[in-house]
Amino acid sequence: MARTATPDKVGGGWAARLSTRIRARPSPAQVAATLIGEIDANRERWMLWSPVAFGLGAAGYLELRTEPSWALLVGATVGLAALAWRIGRRSTRGLSVFLVLATFLAAGALAGKVRSHAVAAPILAGERAVMTIDGFVVDVVSPGAGGPRLLIAPVEISRLAPADTPKRVRVTVEPEDIPAPGQAIRLRAMLGPPPPPAAPGAYDFARDAWFHGVGGVGFAIGQSRPADLDPPPWRLRAVMAVNAFRWRLASRIIQDMGVENGGIAAAMVTGHEAWVTQAQTDAMRASGLAHIVSISGLHMAIVGGFLFGLVRLVIAAWPWVALRVPGKKIAALAGLAAIGTYLVISGAPPPALRAAITATVAFAAILFDRQAITLHGLAIAALIILLVQPESAGAPGFQMSFAATAALVALAEAWPRPVREISVPWPIWAFQAASGWLAVSIGASFVAGMATGPFAMQHFNRVAVWGLPANLAVAPLSSFVIMPFLAIGAALEPFHLGGPFLTVAGWGIGAMMWVADGFASVSGAQRVVASGPPFTLALAFVGLMLLCLWRGRLRWLGVPLALAVALWPRATPPDVWIAPDGGTAAVRQGGEAVLLRPDARRFGAELWGRRRGLVVPESAAPSPLYACDRRSCAPTAQAPVALALSWSKTAPDAEGLAAMCAGAEIVVLRGAALAMPAACRDRIVLDADDFATGGSAELYRRNGDWWIVWAQPLRGVRPWTGA
Repeated sequence: MARTATPDKVGGGWAARLSTRIRARPSPAQVAATLIGEIDANRERWMLWSPVAFGLGAAGYLELRTEPSWALLVGATVGLAALAWRIGRRSTRGLSVFLVLATFLAAGALAGKVRSHAVAAPILAGERAVMTIDGFVVDVVSPGAGGPRLLIAPVEISRLAPADTPKRVRVTVEPEDIPAPGQAIRLRAMLGPPPPPAAPGAYDFARDAWFHGVGGVGFAIGQSRPADLDPPPWRLRAVMAVNAFRWRLASRIIQDMGVENGGIAAAMVTGHEAWVTQAQTDAMRASGLAHIVSISGLHMAIVGGFLFGLVRLVIAAWPWVALRVPGKKIAALAGLAAIGTYLVISGAPPPALRAAITATVAFAAILFDRQAITLHGLAIAALIILLVQPESAGAPGFQMSFAATAALVALAEAWPRPVREISVPWPIWAFQAASGWLAVSIGASFVAGMATGPFAMQHFNRVAVWGLPANLAVAPLSSFVIMPFLAIGAALEPFHLGGPFLTVAGWGIGAMMWVADGFASVSGAQRVVASGPPFTLALAFVGLMLLCLWRGRLRWLGVPLALAVALWPRATPPDVWIAPDGGTAAVRQGGEAVLLRPDARRFGAELWGRRRGLVVPESAAPSPLYACDRRSCAPTAQAPVALALSWSKTAPDAEGLAAMCAGAEIVVLRGAALAMPAACRDRIVLDADDFATGGSAELYRRNGDWWIVWAQPLRGVRPWTGA
C-alpha cells in the first residue's frame, strides 16, 4: 500500500530542519571561546606586532601639530614599560601583551623626538634671496622638476652669520654645469627655506629636508666657479671621496653604454639619476616599473642573492672544499659583503639603507643557523630601521617596502610545498618548473601590488593598470640579466674590464624599456586616483598587517580595512587652489584643473590636481577662461570661478586693486596690499601676509559661501615648519 505524507508530517520535518539550523548557530559563549582560542593560538606571534606599534608611534609623532614634551614621552614610555612588567609577573597575559605594544607605541614617538633633535640644524628664514655660496659639493642628488641638483656643504653663505648657516643646501643647476662631488665651488643662487606642502594636507617636503639636514633650497644664477677653501672635516672628506668614486663610475657606465641605456644603468648601480630622461621616467611610472630604477629591496635581494648562490654553487662544485667548510655560511658572508659594497656604491639612500638592514638580518640568520626569511626576521629588521631612522615611518618608500615584504613573506609561509618527484622525464620536469615559476611570479607580483596599492594611491595618486603583466614580463630580465651583469660590469669597470658585461646589461635594459613603452602607450594605462582622508591609510596599514601577521579566521577582518583607501567615498574636490606664496593658482572645472599660469610652477599645481583626482592639462598654453598679461590674470565671463591673480611681488595700487575686485569675487595677491579700496569690501582678498601665515590654500564653495583651508594650521608648530 502506497504511503503518503500527511501535512503534519511534512510540517514536522521542516520544523525539525529549522530547529537544527537554529541549534547550529553558535552562541555568544561559543563565539567568545573561539575568539579567545584564536588569540591564544597567536600567542607566539605577538612580537611581530612590535614594529607595527613602534612605527605607528613614530608616525603619530610626525603628524602632531604641537611638539610633545620630553617629560610626557619619557614618562609614558617608562610608565607603560613598568606597568607591563608588573602585570606580566602576575601572568595576566592578555593585558600584559596590550601594555607591551602600548610601550612600543610610546617608544616610537620618543624615538621620533630624539631623532628630530639629533638632526637639528639652521633653516633659512624669510623669502628667497640671492646669496653667494662657498662650499663643497657633497653629491649630485636626484634631479627635480627644474633639472639636476647639487647637495652642497656650505662653508660660508653671504648675508648669513655662521650660526645661521645651514648644514646642507640643495641647489638646482644647469645640465652643463654639474661639478663632481668633492670639488670646492663658489656659486650664486636664489636661496630660500625648504618648500612647505604644496597643498593643505599634502606631503611636507620641509619635514623631509629637516631629517636630511637640508636647511635651504634654490636654483643657481650663472655658472659655478672653483673656490679656494680650507680642507673640510675628515668625515665630510670620506663621504665626498665615496661620492666622487660613484660619480666617476656612473660617468664610465654612460661612456660605455650610451646615455639612453646607460642613464638607467647608472641610476640602478650608483643611484645617480641625472641621465634618466623625463620620457623614460614617465614610461616607467605609467607601466608600474618605476621601482626598478630606484635602488631598494629588489636590487639588494638580487645582488646579495646572486653572489650568495654563486659562492654556494662554487663551493658545492669543489668536493674537497665542500667537505671542509660550511658552504652556506661562507656564501652568507659573501652576500653580506655584496650588500655592504652595493650600499656604499649606491650612496646609501634611505631606501637602500633600509633594504640593506633587512638583507643583513636575513644573512645573519643563516650564520646563526636560523631560517633566513621569516616574519620574525622582518620584524627585527623593521625595528632596527625605525630605531635608526624613525622618520621612515612617515616615508612612502618605507611604508610600501615594509608592506610588500611582509605580504611576500606571509605568502611564502602559506605557499604549499609540492612533493618533489624522482626520475621525472625532463620535458615533464621542465613544464612543472616553468608552471611553478609562473605561479610564484604571478602570486608574488599580485600580492606585492595589492600590498603597495593603498600607499601608491594615497601618496602618488597613480595606479598603473598594467603593472602586473609589465612586472611579470620584466622580472626575468631584471633578476637574471640586468642586475647580475650590471653588478659584474660595475665591479670590473674600475679595471676597464666591465664593457662586455655592461653591454649585455644594456640589452636587458633596452628590452625592459621596450616593455615599459609598450604598456605605457596603451590607452588608460595610468589612472589618477584622489587621496582618501588621512585616517584611511592607517586603516589600510592595520588591515594589511592583520592579513599578514594573524593566523586564523580573524585575519579576514583585514580585507575591508586594507581596502579603505580604495573604497572610502571621496568628498567633492575644492574649487580653488592657491600656491604657498600666492604666485599661482588653479580652479576646478568639473573633473579638470584649470591652471592660471600653466607655464610656471607646474609642480605644485600638478601635485594638487592629482591629489584631488583632477585631470591636469599637459599643454602649457594659457587657458582662454582667464585673460592674462605679464603680471596678472582676470576672469572672463566663462570662468568657473571669478578669480583674479597678481603674481608681482609688489601689490597693485589702490586703483588697480579696485579694478581687480570689480571683476572677481576672489582676489589673490602675491604682494602685500597697502590699502583696501571700497570695491574690495565684499570680496575675498588674500595677500602676502595671509600666505606667510597660512601657506597654501584650498577654497570650497558651499551654499553660496566660501570656505578656506590653510596648510600651515594643519602642520602646526614643529621644528621643521619654521613657525
